[in-house]
Amino acid sequence: MRQEPITGRRRFLKNCLASAVAVAAGDGISHSAAGAQNLPLIRSRVVIAQDPQLRGSDSTVDSQRMLSLLDRTMETLLRVSRPDEAWKKIVRPGQMVGLKVNALGGRGFSGSPRLAEAICERLQQAGIRAADIVIWDRDTDELERAGFHVCIAGNRVQCFGTDRMGYEDDLATWGSVGSRLSKILTQRCDVLINVPVLKDHDGAGVTIALKNMYGTIHNPNKYHPNGCDPYIADVNMLPEIRSRMRLSICDATTACYEGGPAYKPQYSWQPNALLASQDPVALDTTGWQMIERKRAEEGLKALEAEERAPRYLATAADPQHRLGINDPQRIERVETDLA
Repeated sequence: MRQEPITGRRRFLKNCLASAVAVAAGDGISHSAAGAQNLPLIRSRVVIAQDPQLRGSDSTVDSQRMLSLLDRTMETLLRVSRPDEAWKKIVRPGQMVGLKVNALGGRGFSGSPRLAEAICERLQQAGIRAADIVIWDRDTDELERAGFHVCIAGNRVQCFGTDRMGYEDDLATWGSVGSRLSKILTQRCDVLINVPVLKDHDGAGVTIALKNMYGTIHNPNKYHPNGCDPYIADVNMLPEIRSRMRLSICDATTACYEGGPAYKPQYSWQPNALLASQDPVALDTTGWQMIERKRAEEGLKALEAEERAPRYLATAADPQHRLGINDPQRIERVETDLA
């Protein structure tokens, strides 16, 4: 159903929410108190799994250790004892599954192909046919430059960009956005697994799970004013995205705390970690906390002080969107370490 643009009343409510911001002690993270009052008193679970030995002597990610790290992440997130039990809660045999990765940063700062390969292995063990899995982003060449192996045919995991299939002719609309969606999303995905990267963003503050959906639309450049608020939240409200989203697994093997979203080696670090949640707002809030702590360690100002705190998180959690929880006190943060 087509959603109407934001009315004066909705804008007034949104402004009221913005004025009802509280600061979580110790983290410098703000959240919408009004949004929290209107949501059920539930908690969202975010897992941070780390492996200090994830990289080999040549600094590349070890495939077997990545698989083990993914297994620990999923078992902890979904409270099961085996990885196959976890994935069977996410997908069913016969479904087509899309992994929306982020390949913008090239080989230095895109999602790790080792993580995508590990997810694909576990999906197949859960009963998904290889040919029904597609690893994708906007552009095929970008995927290749990031180290992904392009495949567009055969009984193997597929990997290609929207440039190979194009965008739908009709606009999908919600709130302030109207965009044509990737045909990979609409025609090749029953289930969407979001695989973003942990990054600072010069306009939005951070770019993690929610903003990764800008890679599903034809006109992302249109939605960068005002720190991408409310546009990031509205894009994620598009029914074609929201109805398919099942899980977010953030690649934090290499992360960026300043100068993003472009790759700047001097502002990157290697947490050797994965963040996972079924609540993308909670995941982004947790990722923001990690970036802020690293900025403090490096003697940098908080994003709020630089006037680029990710305001879109409060919008995503507000009563009009209800995409998840941005109150750190209502996020169950679980840390696990393979070492």
